Amino acid sequence: MSIGDLLYSDTEEALRDSVRQLFADRCPPESVARAYDPDPQDFSALWRALAADLGVAGLLVPESLGGAGASAREAAVVMEEIGRAVAPVPYLSSAVLATVALLRAGDTETVPALAGGELTAALAVPLSTAPGAAVTGVSAGAEGLNGSVTSVAGAGQADVLVVPVAGRDGLELHTVARAASGVEVSPLVTLDMTRPLADVRFSGVASAPIGPAEAAVAEALRTAAALLASEQLGVAQWCFDTTLAYVKQRKQFGRAIGSYQAIKHRLADLWFEVGSATAAARYAADTCARGDDDADVAAAIAQAYCSGIAV
Repeated sequence: MSIGDLLYSDTEEALRDSVRQLFADRCPPESVARAYDPDPQDFSALWRALAADLGVAGLLVPESLGGAGASAREAAVVMEEIGRAVAPVPYLSSAVLATVALLRAGDTETVPALAGGELTAALAVPLSTAPGAAVTGVSAGAEGLNGSVTSVAGAGQADVLVVPVAGRDGLELHTVARAASGVEVSPLVTLDMTRPLADVRFSGVASAPIGPAEAAVAEALRTAAALLASEQLGVAQWCFDTTLAYVKQRKQFGRAIGSYQAIKHRLADLWFEVGSATAAARYAADTCARGDDDADVAAAIAQAYCSGIAV
């Protein structure tokens, strides 16, 4: 195991402050709760502010393609704040999954628009797909793309679908306009409506081939797994901070409930768990940023640990 830098840099803390302030102004808890309304709120303005105004959609994109030329470390900070606010924005699906896959496949046309927040994309794989897992479901024929993919994150909000396609020479990556003829997107009702899922069907759809997909999809899934741990860390950190503030204010029998030993012990346990989750998530982001040999294992460990802490 390599030695990683688990601390946050001044630049990363400044980025955190900007993202947190944006969510405080535009994404209060009552706004997020409306994602579960029969007629859910439109969060596209929030996404535009985050993606274009703050420029975080291009963190993983090289400067030569209009991005910030940053790394998974900075993207992880954004994911922490998204988790803290439970912000219903397609950062993971567009700025991470789709963008990393396109970059790895050699795309230079769609990525600049994604980096600038002009377009939003989704990688057409099931949300449950693990790094290294086989990706099937869509094939290319003379009439276009045919097949279906279930539980695609962000498909309903995407302008562009990034589709792994079974070709004659192996898995290929194609791009398809979501509004193209023959594309059917069916939204799903899920437990977490802040990350909308949809089934996608392709029936003779015209597409633009990008390049080989196997390595591109694997890297996208690995990066997303590492960064999803940071989002889960953000959820856990908010829960701990909110609980700590509450037990200092809530009084019972004439004293703050946080002064009782049983609650102190529980909070100490929670503090330790959140601290351990921070270390796991930061190590996963750091190894991902450095392209370290430990990246796969670090992402898996962070996912296994942080997902439990978050809930």
